[in-house]
Amino acid sequence: MLSSTVENYLKELFLLDPNGIKEVATGELAKSLNVTPGSATSMIKSLAQSGLVEHRPHYGVRLTDQGRSQAVHVVRRHRIVELFLVKILGMDWGEVHKEAEQLEHVVSDVVIAKMDELLGQPTHDPHGDPIPSPDGKLPVRTLHLLSFCNKGDSVSIARIGNQDTSFLKFAEDNGLLLGQTIEITNRNDTADSITIQSKGKELVLGLAAARRIEVELA
Repeated sequence: MLSSTVENYLKELFLLDPNGIKEVATGELAKSLNVTPGSATSMIKSLAQSGLVEHRPHYGVRLTDQGRSQAVHVVRRHRIVELFLVKILGMDWGEVHKEAEQLEHVVSDVVIAKMDELLGQPTHDPHGDPIPSPDGKLPVRTLHLLSFCNKGDSVSIARIGNQDTSFLKFAEDNGLLLGQTIEITNRNDTADSITIQSKGKELVLGLAAARRIEVELA
């Protein structure tokens, strides 16, 4: 059984490179996990010795097939737990990440399977992140950043990329929820802003905020 620290490293490597197409720099991994580069380097060497990652000094690190399988397993648990906390326990979507960070390491596979069944075998978590299937496959969707949309586009909110608690509250307060259809009524590249309309209300977003929201064509 892997330790929670090892699982966190594997999960973070997956989140930084979900498609397995690049080597993740040690500094990038350390920053993402909020640890020192030295600590990250030591753990990477240990993971490499266990066959969970491939490491090229001065280039970066990537998951092996074994490491990716373990990482996807943890990601699946995390996202099912998040959705369970929101849908069944009624917790706020901005509060569940920290709780899921703890529970993902201790909830049994049997309980996860029951949660999955109770939730109707969902494909995405409360923030729109894909939930891997039991065999490790990720559902595929074609998403676009809201910041790239043009005037006249009609789109549906599919994922909140920045899951900082304050941004999630901002999104909720302004009705920017998953599945909500919005229309782009104006785009001002000079002012770096985009104007959207939803349920008869208009909202002006800076493009920086719009880049945190992913959409699909309605």
